[in-house]
Amino acid sequence: MKLPRRQFLRLAAGAAVLPAVPRIAAAQAYPTRPVRIVVGFPAGGQIDIIARLMGQWLSDRLGQQFYIDNRPGAASNVAAEAVVRAPADGHTLFLANGTNAVNATLYDNLRFDFFRDTEPVASINRIPLVLYAHPSFEPKTVAELIAYAKANPGKLSIATPPKGTGPSMAGELFKLTADIDVIFVRYRADAQVVTDLLGGQVLVAFGGISPVIPHIKAGKLRALGVTAAERSSELPNVPRIADTLTGFEASGWCGIVAPRNTPLEIVDKLHGEINAALADPNIVARLTEAGLTILILSRTGFGKFIAQETEKWGKVIRAANIKPD
Repeated sequence: MKLPRRQFLRLAAGAAVLPAVPRIAAAQAYPTRPVRIVVGFPAGGQIDIIARLMGQWLSDRLGQQFYIDNRPGAASNVAAEAVVRAPADGHTLFLANGTNAVNATLYDNLRFDFFRDTEPVASINRIPLVLYAHPSFEPKTVAELIAYAKANPGKLSIATPPKGTGPSMAGELFKLTADIDVIFVRYRADAQVVTDLLGGQVLVAFGGISPVIPHIKAGKLRALGVTAAERSSELPNVPRIADTLTGFEASGWCGIVAPRNTPLEIVDKLHGEINAALADPNIVARLTEAGLTILILSRTGFGKFIAQETEKWGKVIRAANIKPD
């Protein structure tokens, strides 16, 4: 039996949308059980705090628990690998950060490709860094520090957290851009750097901005410059390093990614909910009080951002011939 052309076209159009119906229904039902957000660092740190803030928001909005799974080790590579090997169903997520973009080049034996094996969900924030000093350190500005280093090659020590972290990479970029010969002293964490700087055991450091804000405001430490493209709202009187070294920019970042091939309907749902969090005054206040900068990008924009960060730090690692510890 022949169908009239108009009826045939109507049936064909209906058939074309049928495959999308189960996907949309699955996205509407998501999540169907608790969701794990994997974090590559111990509990209590800045990145862990961001994860818990987002996890609580998503739990409240989506009706299932979003719980934090801390898996420190190998500069967050252990956590990243656990996520890329997880089922791509939206029930395992990863709080990615700038270290993951660095690790793509720093480690040549990774069993995964972070950019290829993850699905960008939503950017969350940038983490401004700061170049700071003990009050007894004679140079008072970035320009004076560079002049001092050039006049005393190989004699200036700068403290940073471990290789591959945002502050350590900022230090490497600073060394290359300023063309100076300095010695980096690596610590296990920002907190140890701050302790030794307060005690005068080391005089200059690159570090995350939030641990040092109270000490800078109290006059116990002195900020020479922030590493971000814009001044910090928490330290508005501190100049940018870019004011002295044109084009200099180095910031950490955080965002949620999922295993590759996670259904786009689920990814889009998470993207919308996280962006809603970043528009909420209470969430914004919590992040900005810690010295963080909100970063809202489209999913495509977030993917491009990760690719650009990977390329940028890959160039620095190769130019400085940096090897993992």
